[in-house]
Amino acid sequence: MKTETLTLLLGLLGLTAFPPLRCEPKGSIPEGKLLVLTVATKETDGFKRFMRSARHFNYTVKVLGRGEKWNGGDYISAPGGGQKVRLLKSALADIKEEDKIILFIESYDVIFSSGPKELLKKFQQTKHKVVFSAETLIWPDRHLEDKHPHVREGKRFLGAGGFIGYVPNLKKMVSDWSGEDNDSDQLFYTKLYINPEKRKSINITLDSKCRLFQNLHGALDEVVLKFEDGRVRARNVLYDTLPVIVHGNGPTKVGNCTFRILLAESEYPGVVIGVFIQQPTPFVSVFFERLLNLQYPKNRLKLFIYNQEPHHDQHIRSFLENHEADYQAVKLIGPDEDVDPITSRNLGMEKPFIAPMLTKPGRLWTNFWGALSADGYYARSEDYVDIVQGRRVGIWNVPYVSQVYLVSADVLRSELKADDLFHSATLDADMAFCSKVRDQGVFMFVTNMHTFGRVLSTENYQMNHLHNDLWQIFENPVDWEERYIHENYSKIMKDNIVETPCPDVYWFPVFTEVACKHLVEEMENFGQWSGGGNVDNRIQGGYENVPTIDIHMNQINYEKEWHKFLLEYIAPVTEKMFPGYYTRAQFDLAFVVRYKPDEQPFLRPHHDASTFTINIALNQVGIDYEGGGCRFLRYNCSIRAPRKGWALMHPGRLTHYHEGLPTTAGVRYIAVSFVDP
Repeated sequence: MKTETLTLLLGLLGLTAFPPLRCEPKGSIPEGKLLVLTVATKETDGFKRFMRSARHFNYTVKVLGRGEKWNGGDYISAPGGGQKVRLLKSALADIKEEDKIILFIESYDVIFSSGPKELLKKFQQTKHKVVFSAETLIWPDRHLEDKHPHVREGKRFLGAGGFIGYVPNLKKMVSDWSGEDNDSDQLFYTKLYINPEKRKSINITLDSKCRLFQNLHGALDEVVLKFEDGRVRARNVLYDTLPVIVHGNGPTKVGNCTFRILLAESEYPGVVIGVFIQQPTPFVSVFFERLLNLQYPKNRLKLFIYNQEPHHDQHIRSFLENHEADYQAVKLIGPDEDVDPITSRNLGMEKPFIAPMLTKPGRLWTNFWGALSADGYYARSEDYVDIVQGRRVGIWNVPYVSQVYLVSADVLRSELKADDLFHSATLDADMAFCSKVRDQGVFMFVTNMHTFGRVLSTENYQMNHLHNDLWQIFENPVDWEERYIHENYSKIMKDNIVETPCPDVYWFPVFTEVACKHLVEEMENFGQWSGGGNVDNRIQGGYENVPTIDIHMNQINYEKEWHKFLLEYIAPVTEKMFPGYYTRAQFDLAFVVRYKPDEQPFLRPHHDASTFTINIALNQVGIDYEGGGCRFLRYNCSIRAPRKGWALMHPGRLTHYHEGLPTTAGVRYIAVSFVDP
C-alpha cells in the first residue's frame, strides 16, 4: 500500500523571520494625523500604481503640482528636484495643525507595502521629529562623504526620495529654500543633515536599517520578496526588516521588476485546496505556515481539511483559530468523525485540478508514474529518469499522478462528476482515481518546468517527544534544515561572516529561533535536570570536576541526531577555521545547560575535555535573561552578549581556560558539545 504523505509547495512558500521585539511607545499616533504629500505633474502608469497601493492601504494622499510643467530635471543628466521643495514649502504654509505628520514621498517609482498604523508606529519608535530614508551610495556630491555622521549599524547617507516628520519641523527645514526648480533637492537636504546644528534643531535622523523606507538603488542584493496574504512584501535580509515604503530609485527604475500590482481579487479564480492527513506526518505546522503565506487572495480560497491523526489535531485547530475567517470557506473533518479516507476524498473534489512534479530529495521517487504495467501497476518509462532529473523539461502526458493536482471545474462537472472517484475494491485511492480518469478519456499531465516542491518521508516518524520534527534530520534533511538551520549559515563558506571576538574563538550563526525554542522546550519537557554536583553517574567514571545543571542529549535519545548535526553543520566550519584539522565530530558529552541566579548562576574557570568545544546560545540576553556570557582568562577576553542561535567554537584543552559569567536575572540556556575528546 502506498504511503500517504503531506506535500509542501516550497517553490511558492517561505518561512517568516521575525523582527526584533520592541517596546510599544506610550500613546500611539492616530492614523488621522498622517497626510501623504507627493508631486506628480503627469498621471503616469507609475503614478497610477502608487495611487492604487495608497488606496489599498487607506492612505490619505494630496498630490502637488498637477497640471504644472515639470522643470525639475531628469535626475540622469544632472541632479534636480528643486521644484518638489518649492511645492512642499507652499503646501506646508497652508497646514496649520502643528501635530500633523507629513509623509513626503516620490510617486512615479514608489509603492506602499503596509498601512499607516505600521508606518506611524515605526516613526514614533525613532524618537525624532523628522526621519529621512537612507542610502547605501552618496549622491550627488561624493566630496561630502566624510561630513556624514557615522551610524553604529546601517546606511549613513541621506535619501531625499522619502521622509516623514511633524509640520513645524518640516516648515523649519524648508524655510531657507530659495533655489531654482532644477536645483538639487538631494543636495539641499544633505547639507541640512550634515550641519550638526541644523540637524539637531530640526531633529533629523535617518532610517538607517530600512524599517520605514527601502531605497533599491545599490541595495537590490539585500532585498527579497516575502509573500504575505496574497501580496508581495519586500524584506531587507541585511537588517531583517520589513520596510513600509519601497522606492525603485536611480537605475532600478529601468528594470522595475520588483513592482507588481496584483490582479483585483475578484479576477482570481476560486480554488479549493484539499489537505489530507492520514498518518503521523513531520513538519505539519510548517506546512500550515506556508499555506498561510500562499501568494493568492484568501477570499478566493476554500480549504477542505481531512485529518485522521489525533496527534495533528492541535496543529490544525491552532491554525484555524487564528486564520479560518480569512478564507472564503473551510471544511474540517477530524479524527472523531466517522469518515473513511475514500469518502473524504470524494467530498473534497468540489472544484479545480493538474500536477506539478514533486520529488523526495536525493531519490528518484516522484508523484507520477511514467507508464503502467499490464495489470495496471507502476512501470518505469524510458524517459522517467530524464524527466525526474531535469534533463528533459516540459509538460508530459502520464497515466498516474498523486499528492497534488489541479483539476478544471468543467471536467469535474462533466466527465468526472461521479461521487465515488476514489473508491475501488482492489486499488488504493490514488490508483482508483487515476484509473477512472483514464477510463473517461481525460488526459493527465505532469510538468517539471519549475521546481514546485517536494514530498515528505513519513515512514519513520515518531511521536514520543514534544517537538518530534527535531528528530527528522535523517528522514527529511532538507525540511529539517529549512526549519532549524539559520538562514545565514550558508554564507559562512563564501562570505566570511564568521566573527572572531577573542583569539581562536569563532562565532557564527547556526540555529533558527525555532530550533532554539524547540530544544529548550524539549529539555524542560523532559525535566530531569542534573543536580549540579560532582557525582554524576551519567558519565564515565561517575565524577564531574566542573559540574553544571544540565540534560545530556542521550537522555532524550537525541545523540545520533546531534552527531549528524555536528557532522553536517559544525565540521565544515571547523575545517575552514582550523585548516589542516579534520574531524568526524565524535563526542562523549553533548548537553543543554541551564543557568539561573538561584540555582547555578555561573561556572568556575576550567578547561574542556575536548579538542574543540561548541557553545550555542539558545535564548536572548536582555530579553530572556540578564548577565551571562563567557570569559577566556588567558586573553582577558569576554563575550557578554551571546546572540541567540549563534555558536561559539574554541579549542578545549590547554589554551582556552574559561569561565561562565554570572546570570543575574532570568534563565539562560546553552547547548554545549565537547568534540573529539
